[in-house]
This record gives sequence, C-alpha cells and structure tokens, in this order.
Amino acid sequence: MPSRILFTTLCAITLLFAAFHQSGDAEAGDCMQGSRTRIWTAPLRPTPGYPLEVLAISTAGELDQILVRDPAGRQAGLRSARNDGPPWSLYGTLFRPTSGAYRIEAIRLGRVVACDEIRVGGGLSERGSGEWDLATEALYATWIEALFEAPPEQPLSFDSLAQVLGDPGRNFLFNYLGNREDDRLPAEPDCADLPYFLRAYFAWKLGLPFAYRACSRGGRSSPPRCQSPLIDTRFSGSNAPAASFREISRRIMDTVHSGSGRTALSDNATDYYPIPLERASLWPGAIYADPYGHILVLVKWIPQSGRRNGLLLAVDAQPDNSVNRKRFWEGTFLFAKTPSAGAGFKTYRPLVRSGRTRSGLRLLPNSALDGGSGLPPYSTEQARLAPADFYARMERLINPQGLDPEAAYEASLEALMEQLQTRVASVDRGEAYLRSRPGSVIQMPVGAAIFETTGPWEDYSTPSRDMRLLIAMKVVEALPERIRRYSELYRLRGEGPASAAARVERLHQRRMDERFITYERSDGSPWRLSLRDVYARRGGLEVGYNPNDCIERRWGAAPGSPDAATCQRRAPKHQRTRMEEYRSWFRETVRPPR
Repeated sequence: MPSRILFTTLCAITLLFAAFHQSGDAEAGDCMQGSRTRIWTAPLRPTPGYPLEVLAISTAGELDQILVRDPAGRQAGLRSARNDGPPWSLYGTLFRPTSGAYRIEAIRLGRVVACDEIRVGGGLSERGSGEWDLATEALYATWIEALFEAPPEQPLSFDSLAQVLGDPGRNFLFNYLGNREDDRLPAEPDCADLPYFLRAYFAWKLGLPFAYRACSRGGRSSPPRCQSPLIDTRFSGSNAPAASFREISRRIMDTVHSGSGRTALSDNATDYYPIPLERASLWPGAIYADPYGHILVLVKWIPQSGRRNGLLLAVDAQPDNSVNRKRFWEGTFLFAKTPSAGAGFKTYRPLVRSGRTRSGLRLLPNSALDGGSGLPPYSTEQARLAPADFYARMERLINPQGLDPEAAYEASLEALMEQLQTRVASVDRGEAYLRSRPGSVIQMPVGAAIFETTGPWEDYSTPSRDMRLLIAMKVVEALPERIRRYSELYRLRGEGPASAAARVERLHQRRMDERFITYERSDGSPWRLSLRDVYARRGGLEVGYNPNDCIERRWGAAPGSPDAATCQRRAPKHQRTRMEEYRSWFRETVRPPR
C-alpha cells in the first residue's frame, strides 16, 4: 500500500485457485464482485473526511486500473500501487471521501471485472462471505505480504509483531472495525505461535471461524499427533471486541507449539497439510516447518529477472518475540528426513461448512484435497526427496534461469551475514537481561531440552539459532562443491564446473576479510570480528549459546585473547560441564533426538 509500503511483487503463483465462484466476471452494467476478482475496502465503516483504502485482488490476471465514481457522478482513475501475482492486486486510497455512494470498479483490458458500491457515512461495507473461501484466502496472502514489505536488500527486523500490526502503513486491517481495537494490542508470539496468531488476527477482523488443535511433541521415532480440532466461532459474523481476541489468541498460544507444524505428512488430524513444491501452491501465509521445530511464514516471491537473482522470503519469530525477515536457503530452511517429524512446506487445512458436525464446520481430510476445488492439492512430494535434491528443486523454482556462480555465492553470503547480525541483537538482549539482574543465574535444561523449553532460558539462550548459524557457515563454505555436483543449476557459459568452483573459492577467501560484524563487549566497548574471525571461532560458537556466560565468550573469545580481557561473567561450572558433553551436537550440526 504505497503509503503502506505495499505491493511490488507478490508471488508468481498462477494455478493455486481456480475461481472465486462459478459465474463469470462482473458485467459492465452491473455492480457485482467478479468470479476471480474482488474489491475490498477498509475500514469497515467508511467515514466522511477519513481515508478509505481500496484493494482489488485477482487470481485471473493483471489488473489495469481502479476506477472510482464519487457521489457527484465524477469518475476518475485511482492512483494505485501495482502488485504482480497471482494474486494480482492494485491498492489505492481515497483520502477525503465525502458522504454518499461511491462506485468502485476493477478494470482489465478495458472491461469491468469486479465492482462494488460503498456508502461513506451510511453504514458498513461488505465484509466478505464470512467463510474461508478463495477471495478470503487471496486477501490473506496479500495482507501477509504487505505486513512485511521492504526492498529485498534491506534487512527487516522488529522487536515484536506488535510493531508490525500497530503500523497503519503496513496493516490494511489496522483499526478496521473502527473501535480503536489495535490500541495497545499485545502481539508477542514466538516461532510456533506466529502463523496461528496472524491467522487468528485476520479471522477476528474479517469475522471468520478459526480452528486449531492440541498436539503432542512426538518422540524419537514418531512425529507429533494431534487431538480433535477446537473450532471457535465467536468471531463469525460479529465485530468482536479486542478483549475477545486477546482471550482467544492467548488460549491458542497456550495450546499450540512446535509440534503442531511437525505432524506426519500423511496425517489427516492436523492443522496444516503438505503442498507441492510449486509456485502455484506456495502463497504468502503458507508455512515451512523444519524437522527440529522451527516455523517460518512465507511472505514474498521475487522473480528472477536479468542479472537479479530470484528470492523466496519468509519471516520467523524468536523466543524473545523479535520478528525477522529471511531468505530461503539451506542455512535457514533446514530440511532432513527423520521419523520424528513431517518437515516441509505446508498450508492451513480448509475449514468448510458441514451439517455433520456440532459446530457446522469441519476440516477437510487429505483425500478431499485433490486440487479440483481450486485449493492447493495435498502432496507428499517432499517426503520422497533427499535433502540435496530438495534444495536443488527449490533452487530451480526460485531461479529457473539458473544462477551465475559468483552471484549465487554473494546471495548465500548475504544470508549468512543476516543471520550473524540477527544473532548480535539476540545475544545483546540476553546480556541486557542479566546485567539488569546482577548475580542471577538462568537455569539450564538437561539434554535435548536445551532446544525446547520455556522461561528465561528459552528467551535468552541461542542453541537453535547457533545450530542454524553453524549450518549456514558450512553451506557457504561448501558452495564450490555444490557447483561441481549440481552444475545444471548454474549458468556456466561454457566454463567447466571445476573452474567455476575455483573462482568461487577465491571469492570466498577475499570476502572472509571484507565482511565483518561488531558486538558490544561487557565494558561497553565495540569489538569487530571479520568473517574469517567468525569461522576461526567455530569451536567457541559450539558452546556460545549460554546467556550466563559473558558476551565475549558467547562470541567465541578464547581465554587470554584480547577481546576476552573484558569478560566479567561465566556460567556455573556444572553448566559448562554439560555444554562440553553436548558440544558434539553443534560440531556435527545434528540435533539430538527427543
């Protein structure tokens, strides 16, 4: 949303949904929503003199313009921000509408493909069908992308989701109900809660039902299993107050956890189901569940163009409630075949009307998700792929024209640097917490529980993040071998794979001394680490996740080294002993079974 930082390129996703309804596009003489194009407006109760936002979304093709006829009969094009797709969209704002009826038309190739009439100062706008239909899902995807819009080269990080939802420049649904319902709204989900919180917030604003389940965490040889769905209809068709949303969202976050996304790919009793590795299925709002419990929410596709690499972007939340945007690559989207998890890309299981249930709603089983209804089809494709083949498949999807080897390295390097910068902020937060509580010690869980727990250890330790960082360092270092093994993924222009790999190895050696991070030591002084320094400190980073240690140790400073001179705090001896026992997990970058 231009003032809302909206819509440059959504997703190149052409076949996800077939149609909004069975009828054709709106006729020019009628004012009705189209079969595959819909006009949405915000807020729900338009008021004279206050901005009225207009969003036209289509799954049928690019839209040319939005035409608006005001109460005096004057018609003009609305200045709009364009979003490629599908879903394609146009967004614009009527900044000072007057009282009366406005006719809004979405135009494609000179033809009206959707129309809506909005009365400003005279009641409520149409809020949708009240069901999770295709039009609603398209709006959800568009809304998700808008929340996290920023130039791809710009790091995007927030202290909490509250910063995102509380920004009317990002959130199309901010104060949508007109009750100042977003004032002081708490929004601090962690990684597993994030997709549920976003979905529940959207359901609240649009008056939709919501479903979720209580699940186990699974075990060493079996993935999590879930109970019957809890279907809440308190939002349905109502303008529920913020207090209701707070209550329901808290109940949801107290119920769901990392196991909710790791259910087996063949399981029917789940909140999410696996989808094909196709752009047509991977809309913003879909999730990625890694085998170890981390969840990311897809937010944007950037297509490959000329010399610019394509990107698939996602966001995740951390235990400290920070929210960060990340790009798809091996160091962030971990993939492994394990009996303890059904990992991969998934989306929400459709919640549909049914007279056979007490609530009148049910979640569709896998057998009903064949793609014929226009929904993403159920697919176990990811279960058949080895990790190397999974990443190769995704690389072809994101960069179908192939990658220049050096450009591929630079993209991987940028992703690694993003992870390092994010770790700087996370470690700083843990340091600030303990500085504010002199003499206190955070209790350290035993065994694999260091990766999954609650309380201050979850909030301020970094074992999962550090495991991913160590994996990312390996991925960047191993890129030359990847070029040799998967040369078909790269634009070699007649050059042999071995020669291209050698060029990347030389580039990596140069960049090791050119890229750096800076952290603040215990005495407040800055300390700069080159990427070569970070690689040299891998051994220290294997035991750098404990917030009870000084920040110098957490950045791998060895005893007696110059930057360790300011260290003022060490973890208790019994914790350090256990960390040495667990060191092999990080050295081998393999998480232990539960």
